[in-house]
Amino acid sequence: MNAPAAEPIPVATSDRPVLSVSLAALAANYRTLQDAASGAETAAVVKADGYGLGASAAAAKLKAIGCKTFFVATYDEGFTVRTIVGAGPRIFVLNGLPPDSAAAFIANGLTPVLNTLLELRDWAAHGGRRSCAVHVDTGMNRAGLAGADLDAFAGDSALRNQLDIALILSHLACSDEPGHPQNRRQLESFKAALARLPAAPASLAASAGIFMGADYRFDVVRPGVALYGGNPFAAKANPMRAVGSLTAQVIGVRTVPAGTGVGYGATRITQRETRLAVCNIGYADGIPRALSNKGVAFIGDTPCPYAGRVSMDLLTIDVTAAPDVTIGTPVEIIGPHISVEDMAAAAGTANYEILTGLGQRFARVTTDSHWTRIV
Repeated sequence: MNAPAAEPIPVATSDRPVLSVSLAALAANYRTLQDAASGAETAAVVKADGYGLGASAAAAKLKAIGCKTFFVATYDEGFTVRTIVGAGPRIFVLNGLPPDSAAAFIANGLTPVLNTLLELRDWAAHGGRRSCAVHVDTGMNRAGLAGADLDAFAGDSALRNQLDIALILSHLACSDEPGHPQNRRQLESFKAALARLPAAPASLAASAGIFMGADYRFDVVRPGVALYGGNPFAAKANPMRAVGSLTAQVIGVRTVPAGTGVGYGATRITQRETRLAVCNIGYADGIPRALSNKGVAFIGDTPCPYAGRVSMDLLTIDVTAAPDVTIGTPVEIIGPHISVEDMAAAAGTANYEILTGLGQRFARVTTDSHWTRIV
């Protein structure tokens, strides 16, 4: 048996699906959100690897068109973005300050979003007068100061005087439903909290909140999913441009008679003679198993329903209506005919989950108006 090659040997046709990301569309979405923010600073949330589409390329593009503030979830994400955007832009870390991490935050110019009294005291002790943000819980009941903790911080002038608060923020729970009464309750709660805390720039609106009017925008808005083409609304048309598209390839074709079981558990039984195509993508690549027998792919303009269960690495589709399919035929999984919202609705989940669930096995093609490269 021969020893394996030191480097992968190129093959004529990639055996991986292709995730294409349009930086031009990302930039257009950022400008749309800037216009909607009407004077507030428009930051960019690039957590979860840029919502699955690539934080490094997204951050570089956004910085190039003028974005000066980024939000990530974790220290590691912040470190990665700092290596891309350099020393100038602000990077806020939403998940707070892990124990014994203050020195690393300071060394890399990362600004922690402090969510608890313990974090506030830790940063005061180790961060000194370096910049921080304070998260106030206004009704999300997830993270941030609320109740007795907010009272304690508001009443502790010594602690407040040790902090350089660059931003006070909160997060809306129901902004995708603009008429939901929770939005107004949270707005009033946020205003009340701001009145008790040191004067500092404020931020309440994320993607959908930007479109809810000037009352919700304050000084900084923090779009996330909308930047990447996701619809920020639950029941309105999507104003954003699609940023990502996903194409698989056919790796096998067969014709089976009526009464044939397809896939694990034989959950699909053919009702007629059926032509099936196997595609090189599965739930390990972020295609929800919940789409089994529910999803639809496209070959050209022809819809091809998912047939049977989504497997880990493979997806079978019914291509009876597309007779010219052969091995190597491209299959649209997300694209002009199937939006992220379409896929999410069929799977009974949210567009966020579809985007951030995209796997790492894709050949990634990042494009803008000037260049194309594999990343």
